[in-house]
Amino acid sequence: MVAFFTQNPFGIVLLILGQALLILVPLLIALAFLMYVDRKVWAAVQMRRGPNVVGPWGLLQSFADFIKYIVKEIVIPAGADRAVFIIAPLLTFVVAVIAWAVIPFNPGWVLADVNVAVLYVLAISSLGVYGVIMGGWASNSKYAFLGALRSAAQMISYEVSMGLIIIGVILSTGSLNFGEIVRAQEGGYGLFNWYWLPHLPMVVLFFVAALAETSRPPFDLPEAETELVAGFFVEYSSTPFLLYMIGELMNVVLMCALLSILFFGGWLSPIPGLPDGVLWLIAKMAFWFFMFAMVKAIIPRYRYDQLMRLGWKVMLPLSLGWVLIVAFLAKFEVFGGFWARWALGA
Repeated sequence: MVAFFTQNPFGIVLLILGQALLILVPLLIALAFLMYVDRKVWAAVQMRRGPNVVGPWGLLQSFADFIKYIVKEIVIPAGADRAVFIIAPLLTFVVAVIAWAVIPFNPGWVLADVNVAVLYVLAISSLGVYGVIMGGWASNSKYAFLGALRSAAQMISYEVSMGLIIIGVILSTGSLNFGEIVRAQEGGYGLFNWYWLPHLPMVVLFFVAALAETSRPPFDLPEAETELVAGFFVEYSSTPFLLYMIGELMNVVLMCALLSILFFGGWLSPIPGLPDGVLWLIAKMAFWFFMFAMVKAIIPRYRYDQLMRLGWKVMLPLSLGWVLIVAFLAKFEVFGGFWARWALGA
């Protein structure tokens, strides 16, 4: 039986498909409850009850919404490009899903343990903007198209800063593999060995860039309801709208995973002596998702000129300057290799 899944081409395909489903199915189920948490946090800040009718404490509200989207009629505007209109949300969803192929949940718990995992995630996340542009253009609506153009400009602006911030982590590790980045943060001091300490200024910038990259408040300009009704997906309904929503939320969770892996030790335990494991990574991702929800609830939306100014005049110079600083600190192994984990044999 083992030989069938390791030597037979058909068995290898089945094994990869099973591994992919083992990641995708729990992730989709988790997204339903994360959407519930997002709405509950928002409601608590506004002193409302939030979802509380469907199921115990409203826990099944997301599943009810899912059924509603599935059974509703798909309405395509008369002047829309039908093929592109349907392909766009599918592209957004698929791109959001395949980025998880290189995310390690535990030692060896990764679908594709490639040496260029960081480049893979950056490349795949960059493709997400095409689904937004295609949807806005195919809708044959000026509001949708304007929202799509906003999204393209916003994602390009903040991807540059995000990439430079990750370069600092790569310089400290000497590897583009997420597993190696986590292992470089091992040590006898627990959470004080993690990269959040040597790269402390960049943790905040990465979080801000992640908010803008995923079009979350206060940077939700591509779908700003007050100016653009609903932005690039204003003409979408039913299942295509659901695919856009799932893709966006999945990207948010991906950013939570990247924050946890790059700066907070991934699956490593924060307290020396406690066993490492996937539960630590899940807990860290849950914390960062809570931070995403709190920012959505308490910070007002930026103007578009403020968004662009922050990206190009603040984030970009700071992240580029940090790359130069880390390169210097790592090269000369300042503080015994505090910024040069590769020099310590990690």
